[in-house]
Amino acid sequence: MRRLALALLVALACGGLHALTYSNAYVSPRNGERARRAATTFIILHTTEGEAKPSLRKLSKNGEAHYCVDRDGTVYRIVDRSRVAYHCGVSMWRGRRNLDDVSVGIEVVGYHDRALTRAQYAALRELVLTLQKIYGVKDANVMPHAQVAYGTPNRWHPRSHRGRKRCGMGYATPAVRKLLGLDERWLADPDVKARRLVVGDAYLAQVLYDKRGERLLPYKLPGAAAGKAKTPARAAAGGPRVYTIAKGQTAWDVARDAYNAAGTLYVFPDGRRVTGDRVRDWESLTVGTRVILGDADAAGSPVQTLAKGMHPRRLIGEAVFAPDTWYIRPTGGYVRGTALNEKTLAALPPGTKILVGYAVGGPVTSRRLPAQICPTQWDAPDTFYLMPGKPLLPSGEIDMRRVPAGTVVFYRD
Repeated sequence: MRRLALALLVALACGGLHALTYSNAYVSPRNGERARRAATTFIILHTTEGEAKPSLRKLSKNGEAHYCVDRDGTVYRIVDRSRVAYHCGVSMWRGRRNLDDVSVGIEVVGYHDRALTRAQYAALRELVLTLQKIYGVKDANVMPHAQVAYGTPNRWHPRSHRGRKRCGMGYATPAVRKLLGLDERWLADPDVKARRLVVGDAYLAQVLYDKRGERLLPYKLPGAAAGKAKTPARAAAGGPRVYTIAKGQTAWDVARDAYNAAGTLYVFPDGRRVTGDRVRDWESLTVGTRVILGDADAAGSPVQTLAKGMHPRRLIGEAVFAPDTWYIRPTGGYVRGTALNEKTLAALPPGTKILVGYAVGGPVTSRRLPAQICPTQWDAPDTFYLMPGKPLLPSGEIDMRRVPAGTVVFYRD
């Protein structure tokens, strides 16, 4: 009764009860390929970090969500709710990784630093309540992507860290959860507490776990009094998002895991323009460099390449000898982090590719296909294939009908 009464009050505050409108206009062509989930423990909430049409096309093409809520409250079905959708990426909660395997993902058209529309809050509330009834998901386990995403070691963070995304961070705050009819929330990060991760974004941690985290958001909620915080100028509606690197900031601080993406453009103070996938000297990104994110929710490649004269520690910090770190030599073959020592680590040749947080499966045979090696991740965008005589390639560049025998598969562990 208490839950129903709260939902009715919230509905009235948001402008009345909302009857969900479903659309199949963007059902993913990958729907039939995806494995069925064995369990559903979480509902993960996202913000698209882009406008409706390009976001919906991308979600549909890659099968990256189960639902997407447009600004008018229309709910688009993307991937069947019983199947795996690739929406969480590198994720962990209470030590459990790859939350795609146990979660439903809902994208909401908008940005992490702007409020949703009243229609979106109402539709999202009804959709979440419907899914909770179907799967028995607890209120606390309805969480924003920012809360469960984590980053593996990189050139700026020597350890695995929370803070890879700010996607949907407002969903964790008490005021927003009240709008969504959710009573419970997590009060601390269990993976940071257990030292599996470190805090990589202090501001995000405050928003997620402060008793009044909503006061830290750069926008006001429906019906709330206007606060001092203002929506940043860079969040103007539509188009690419433009940021400027300030003193003490790095490319990662601004772009997160899209720092080395082809869709991220760096404009230097002298006018030079370089895309993220072509930057080689990250220390050259001086104060005043503009960062243009064409798709702010895009991710760069998890593959890091060893340059001449560079030590692997500069790229992946403390993960150099980890059991889930893999080095793929430019001449072919690969070696696990645990098989190296200081001498052999330093002797790795330039051009060596490095993957952190991965497992290796295979080899592929006529009787053991990629979908049998890693059933829920064989075609994930961050799964890579090493075919005989070929360089390391992402799944999107592979003809899955012609994967040769002897191929090994690198997938998120």
